[in-house]
Amino acid sequence: MELPKEFFTIIDGIWPMLVIFMVIVTTIRIMYILEKKEKFVLYKEFFTLLFQIYILLLFGMVTNTDVQSVGNNFMPFREILRYTWGSKHFMWNIIGNILIFIPFGFIISLVLDSKKVSKPLIATFISSLTIELVQLFIGRSFDIDDIILNCVGGICGYFLYIGLSAIKHHLPSFLQKDIVYNILTIIIIILIILSIFNLWEVIPL
Repeated sequence: MELPKEFFTIIDGIWPMLVIFMVIVTTIRIMYILEKKEKFVLYKEFFTLLFQIYILLLFGMVTNTDVQSVGNNFMPFREILRYTWGSKHFMWNIIGNILIFIPFGFIISLVLDSKKVSKPLIATFISSLTIELVQLFIGRSFDIDDIILNCVGGICGYFLYIGLSAIKHHLPSFLQKDIVYNILTIIIIILIILSIFNLWEVIPL
């Protein structure tokens, strides 16, 4: 789907913070590993940094003032049913609110090594509820449907974790070694860098 102008506004507004954050955190982490003589595992360090960046991006998106707010919504499914299936607003507001919390549900499930959906669901609900309550004080609106959709995303993230865990456990032993995941991480980093350059070309100046 086509990214709205608000997305580019958010990226343009927080990229300096992201760059500074990544450099500082990475430097401190490398110094810590050298000082403590810990084993450096690229994919684990990258995954941790990626989660921190994800939280910052999430913060940037939910705190961006929504000037088109139509007021608070405390009635479940009212806003969800308001959008036409497949429309641009449906994709951005419905599908977008689900997709944005899939990584959250996946990471929480991974960190907790949760075999039950209740823990990531509770964590997603508390986080989403906090976001909606904070938005009441920053010029945006409270929408219970956003909480519902975010929870759906968190649940999808949980099932993604369960599915990938099952696949990993059935892989040959040599495919479960750190070197394999480190190589995949390097490929992902290269793809991300290329994507950033492509995104930078389409950001309106």
